[in-house]
Amino acid sequence: MAKKPAPANRKKFLARVRESLLDTKARLLSEIDSELKAEREANKDEGMDAYDLASEERDREINFILSDRERVKLKQIDDALERIADASYGVCESCGLEIAEERLSAMPFTRLCRDCQQDQEREAKSQRRFEDERNTYRKLGSTDADEENG
Repeated sequence: MAKKPAPANRKKFLARVRESLLDTKARLLSEIDSELKAEREANKDEGMDAYDLASEERDREINFILSDRERVKLKQIDDALERIADASYGVCESCGLEIAEERLSAMPFTRLCRDCQQDQEREAKSQRRFEDERNTYRKLGSTDADEENG
């Protein structure tokens, strides 16, 4: 299926989104670089007591979680930039309709239109409810002997 050319105002919108994504990516990479430099500097300090070491370890765990989140965000940015480059950005991956510019402005990484996103969230909520009910049933069906042997 041949892609029809985007209207001029859509092209301008996509150019703004692309610039915004590139700016966000640059900022994230700069923050990650600053965090790494600060961590290297902190590791140079000697003579730490147990409390300092424990606090540093906790900070390292938090930074690992944050950097994992940052990696996900960088991947989302790269994916969105790739979709802009191949002209598939702003097209819902579920229904194939164009995603509203307002939604893309608010959530530039989105791959789904509002309706498909709501359907997916309802389905996920229903699945979680089913899993919760199934787990509750299993717990009710187990005996004390099962728990002792488990």
